[in-house]
Amino acid sequence: MTSLKSLAEHLGLSQATVSRALNNYSTVNAETRERVLRAAREMEYRPNASARRLATGKAGAYGMILTTEGTPMLDPQFSDFMAGLTEALAGKERDVVLGGSPNERSTATYERFIRACKVDGFVITRPLLGDSRAELLERLGVPFVLHGRTAPEPDHAYYDIDNFGAFQRATELLMQLGHRKIALLNGRVDAMFAIMRRDGFLAGVNGLARAQTPISETPMTEQEGFRCMRAALETGVTAAICSSIHLALGAERAIHDAGLALGRDMSLICHDDDLSGLSTVSFSAPLTVTRAPIRDAGRAIAGMLEQLCDGADRASQQIIAPVELILRASTRPPITP
Repeated sequence: MTSLKSLAEHLGLSQATVSRALNNYSTVNAETRERVLRAAREMEYRPNASARRLATGKAGAYGMILTTEGTPMLDPQFSDFMAGLTEALAGKERDVVLGGSPNERSTATYERFIRACKVDGFVITRPLLGDSRAELLERLGVPFVLHGRTAPEPDHAYYDIDNFGAFQRATELLMQLGHRKIALLNGRVDAMFAIMRRDGFLAGVNGLARAQTPISETPMTEQEGFRCMRAALETGVTAAICSSIHLALGAERAIHDAGLALGRDMSLICHDDDLSGLSTVSFSAPLTVTRAPIRDAGRAIAGMLEQLCDGADRASQQIIAPVELILRASTRPPITP
């Protein structure tokens, strides 16, 4: 492997000059920098990670702290998000360092990573209202990007989707089909995405009585989907909207257990992250969905972290991505008695 010393000798320059050129120091003129970079490519020079950290003051890595509640590594949302993130960072020779935390409000692991200079910034997934993790990193001046938001208009860098608009359009579709008893199976009430989806749903039902529009706010699991759909069916709903494919899987099971047919007796819409391991067309009736591929979020956040660590203003790194509404066989007008 080519060393910094041999690269410098080949160019007839000092090791210090070559190092500064490789690390984009402004004290090196453009002609010399290009000459050094060209030679580094030709000689397949790869800088030593420890040496690069000392030279630049950067770790060349970003942190993600996972909760030890449940099994996040088996979550298809996590794996698809990570696929997009690592794919984008690999081309920039950046790594992702994972850590564990007992819950989403604990900041101890973030503080440990910062003290050890393990990473240059963080991705915060599943942010909460008044998120203590974001508050800590903000106070310490550490770059971070939220996958989601901590408020409708947070003063942080974030990548989110149009949760309000997506669920308003989905609800309006059901209303246009003639449904007046519609359930919402939503995520936890302390998550901003769930709040925005609930508000979009309520805007879509346009003042229908709460008894006609039961709302559940729970962990987004198949078990909760089954339980909440079974309870909603007892109120006489003819349609439901689920915040995740896992909730929809449980909802479909409850619909079948009640002797009903999906797409005939019950209409169902779910949010689809376009997961590689779970398809919304494989249900007994292909699902109408609001779709926003979660891999796109991972790719975008990788670029946003790079921009922040290069000094970009966080206000320039705020994205609300559009959500597609795809009509399929799971939605139709309600059956009239």
